[in-house]
Amino acid sequence: MLEKIKTMYNPTPGMPPEKIGPTVGQNIGKITLPSTELRFYDLGGQRDIRSIWPKYYDECHAVVFVVDACDQARLTENWEVFDEVLNSPRLLNLPLLLLANKQDSPTSLSVAEIRESFDAWQRARSNRDTEEEGKSKDKGKGKAKEPTHAEEASVGGPSASATPQMETKEWDDGGAKDERMASLDVMGVSALEGTGVRDAVNWLYIRVQNARKM
Repeated sequence: MLEKIKTMYNPTPGMPPEKIGPTVGQNIGKITLPSTELRFYDLGGQRDIRSIWPKYYDECHAVVFVVDACDQARLTENWEVFDEVLNSPRLLNLPLLLLANKQDSPTSLSVAEIRESFDAWQRARSNRDTEEEGKSKDKGKGKAKEPTHAEEASVGGPSASATPQMETKEWDDGGAKDERMASLDVMGVSALEGTGVRDAVNWLYIRVQNARKM
């Protein structure tokens, strides 16, 4: 995707598709538009590389999440990672674009199907969380036993503030994530043929300009 953007917007073309492999680490590129320079940081999506993503959050002005619309077997993993991005407090006020790549392939899911896939994943997770919460409440209805001295110490002792329950408490975003999901833009592109790439770049250009004004 980034190499296609370089080819379409810069005098010096990017790498040809046959020489491009999966991004390992990062790939950097930039293009110049009226009154704006867009600098791209293409970060690899492999599991061991995702840990570096948050290091870029504080200085970025927009986020583009690219999914392989042909690889239906890995969509669940995609949505799990995408949900982590959505949940990052540092990204809640930034423009976020979801790109369904490989629209040139006959086996590619459409933009509508990609969006429905994510919505279905969210519904399934919400139902699963509700069921687990119900089971937890049922277990809590049993009669509480008298705590031993050791248990009393673990509940009321000096280390109580560092209990796992406190560490795993979910952050309350005040409904910001729901608002973002309602306005999430999903676009179809083909990095191979360039279809939809200019629309995606124009989307970024407008959103980044507006964000700077705000």
